[in-house]
This record gives sequence, C-alpha cells and structure tokens, in this order.
Amino acid sequence: MRRRFRKADWIFLAVTVCLIAALLFFFSFFRGEAGGSVVVTVDRTVYGTYPLSEDAVISIDTEDGHNVLTIRGGEAKMTEADCPDRLCVHQKAVSRSRETIVCLPHKVVVSVESRKENGLDAVAE
Repeated sequence: MRRRFRKADWIFLAVTVCLIAALLFFFSFFRGEAGGSVVVTVDRTVYGTYPLSEDAVISIDTEDGHNVLTIRGGEAKMTEADCPDRLCVHQKAVSRSRETIVCLPHKVVVSVESRKENGLDAVAE
C-alpha cells in the first residue's frame, strides 16, 4: 500500500528545507573571526605578523622580488607584485582562518590565523 504526501507533510518538508538554508547562510555569512592576524612567510621564514583589525600597506622585499600586501577593512590582499605571472595579485582577499595567498616565484605565503580556535575540523568546516 502506497502512502501519499499530505498537505502537512509538504509543509513540514518546506519548513525543514528553509530552516537548513537559513542555518547554512547564517554560518557562512558570520564565519569570520574577529581578532585574526596575517602571517607573512618568505621561504618558510616568518617575515612578519600583522593584525587584520588595523589597515596597513606592507612592502615585502626579497632577493627574488617585490610584493605589496594591503590590509584594509579586515581583509588582506596582494596588491602589487613584480613576478612574471602576477597570479598572487589576482587571488581573492583573505580574511578567514587558514585562507592563504601564495606567490611561488617570490616564495611568499600570506596566511590568516585566528586567535581563537573555532572548534570545527576541516571536514565540518
């Protein structure tokens, strides 16, 4: 015997889907961590650590080349580079824990670290 969906079943399903969508939106929108910092490494050596809460323009001069990192509005973006491909300049701005910008020709890695641990592992996040 086959059971058909009743009106109450459809309403329950619609409310459940809307609730899940709202929770996903909420957690993805408010996921940024306050108090994070940007760690710049050159050839696996820490070049500097800068707070995301303060606007700054950081000039990164290495023996391989020159980069400029701009921190503004809680985001860090590579705004200048003299490497041939300039892929680091075209990467999006980073602001969340474990996001990175990489300039391979200059061996520069910019990563965001949070002061607080959010309790989620890589699978749950």
